[in-house]
Amino acid sequence: MDAGTHLELEITDVAHGGVFVARHGDERRVVFVPDTVPGERVRVRLTDTSKKSFWRAEVVEILDASPHRQPHVWAQADLAVPAEDRPGGADFGHIVLSEQRALKLRVIEDALARIGRLSLPATMEAAHTSATGETESVDGTGWRTRVSLHVDAQGNIGPFGARSHRVVPVRELPLATSAIGDAAAGLSRAKPGRVELVQPADGRVRVLARPDARERATRPEVVTERVGERAFRVDAGGFWQVHRLAAGTLTTLVGDALNDVGVDPEGWHLDLYGGVGLLAAAIGDAAGPGARITSVESNARATEHAGHNLAQWVGARAETARVERWVADLANNASSDQRARLARGVVVLDPPRSGAGKDTARAIAGLEPESIVYVACDPVALARDLAEFRLHGYEAEAVRGVDLFPHSHHVEAIATLRRTGARLA
Repeated sequence: MDAGTHLELEITDVAHGGVFVARHGDERRVVFVPDTVPGERVRVRLTDTSKKSFWRAEVVEILDASPHRQPHVWAQADLAVPAEDRPGGADFGHIVLSEQRALKLRVIEDALARIGRLSLPATMEAAHTSATGETESVDGTGWRTRVSLHVDAQGNIGPFGARSHRVVPVRELPLATSAIGDAAAGLSRAKPGRVELVQPADGRVRVLARPDARERATRPEVVTERVGERAFRVDAGGFWQVHRLAAGTLTTLVGDALNDVGVDPEGWHLDLYGGVGLLAAAIGDAAGPGARITSVESNARATEHAGHNLAQWVGARAETARVERWVADLANNASSDQRARLARGVVVLDPPRSGAGKDTARAIAGLEPESIVYVACDPVALARDLAEFRLHGYEAEAVRGVDLFPHSHHVEAIATLRRTGARLA
């Protein structure tokens, strides 16, 4: 069947990546269709039939709408708008918030079972933080404190279109804070590349130009972010969680996990992919003022800030290194005294979307920490890594999903692993 063919399909499931699943014909060929909801019957146009295992399609008409469908929270991304004028970044915005979270939970459960071959209970919750008592907005909008917009050769400024690299000028940014939205609306000229808008804890929006052409680097502005009463130094354009409640939420959830497993004040604790020390501080709170904590991060500026942010713990230090190399070196060269302290410690890791990977997971397990707290931003990578840890004697008990990216398909998850000693590899 050729691209351009129209079909009527029933949407039966959600897939990882913000698309939904239908099946066609006697062979039950998978067709991935965005902008739909499981249970709907739709008319689609095939856009890619080059793969034997699946096709891709776009919606032409909703024939039988789901009760979970709503007007898109980003009006310009609604199906009523021509596809070339729709911005990306809110691929679940046409679904009521409670059902979005149910679908994200389904994606986590499917990844655990199908990719990890793991039978684990999983839950899903909204962003929240015990530090301030704040909760998510009722409609799940207004949460982004960091937005990256693109600038094309014609000077158009906006997000990329859905599943494309075409810049789409937009009239509003409903997922962003109102201050970010106002600042974006005031942008008029920029060099091709990107423009980042950042609203740290002081409330003032910074507009950071990131042109494609190399320009002389200037020393970045250092801003302050806060989690409860604690301040964190970070470069204005450096990594910090984008949801206004995310840093507090992750501190709460990781703190819950650490309190559950218990943190030995005499152990050597590791914070891997540590950034500016957000989760290392959670370890410090659980372990006490004399805790020995090492935060490892590949970005030298972030490590510099982590050293400052963790100064209240005399045994804390921040190291600049690639995590996989640093852990492998430690696993190969740690002294018997170091191994004894590592065995009494916890490891917290928050890897990038690709996950930690087999070699890093194996090296972490080789340090034999008492427990591991894994913070994941990709369910498939989480499932693969949990399966690898299981081979090396660490079992997860459950997965706690948290919706730090409402109206998008992205989801965060926390898993606590305990040392069992039962190695399968």
